[in-house]
Amino acid sequence: MKGTRIVVFVGPSVDKETAKEILDAECDVEYLPPAKRGDVSRAANDGAEIVCLIDGVFFQDSAVAHREILYALKKGVRVIGSSSMGALRASELDLYGMEGVGKIYEWYKSGKLVSDDEVALFFDPVYFKPLSEPLVNIRYNLRIAEAEGVIDRDACEKVLRIAKSLYFPDRTYQRILDAAGGVIDDDALKRFRRFIEAEKRDLKMEDAIEALKRVRDINEVTA
Repeated sequence: MKGTRIVVFVGPSVDKETAKEILDAECDVEYLPPAKRGDVSRAANDGAEIVCLIDGVFFQDSAVAHREILYALKKGVRVIGSSSMGALRASELDLYGMEGVGKIYEWYKSGKLVSDDEVALFFDPVYFKPLSEPLVNIRYNLRIAEAEGVIDRDACEKVLRIAKSLYFPDRTYQRILDAAGGVIDDDALKRFRRFIEAEKRDLKMEDAIEALKRVRDINEVTA
């Protein structure tokens, strides 16, 4: 059985091949590029029963509107948000029935994150490959590096300030690490550089995968 009609808006947070390994050919799923204004309401009108909003445009085009998500919810569509635009909108609309998944959603909901700049990144418009690093990933890796004793709290805060000072398309680890030279201790900088090269995590991707698994589980129950 094909099960529930699913639409997934995804792009730089997780590649489509990885997504398809989670929501496979047994699912009635359509993968669409990062959502822009009107895409969610269009999916609802086209018969989607579940909309999984992961990626959406921020500055390239008009962003997904709150009212279109509310419209989909009123039509009985199950709307799940995670990772990027989905996490942001879920934190704002979960009281109305949108379901948020993942740490980024939880951080927005708790107020630890407040700006959409945290999840914004620059990406290839054809293949959706990330070309910059979202601030939330940088923040997450700094937290891990501090917990593992790679760098101390003072160095973390200095590196985070450097990252924040860059416009989102310019945020890459290379630029941040280069700018941190002379700002934090050389040995700490070397340790953090090695950590990033070998152990860095991609929180946006992890949350996106968690959301896709959630959709898969819902589909299995309703199939």
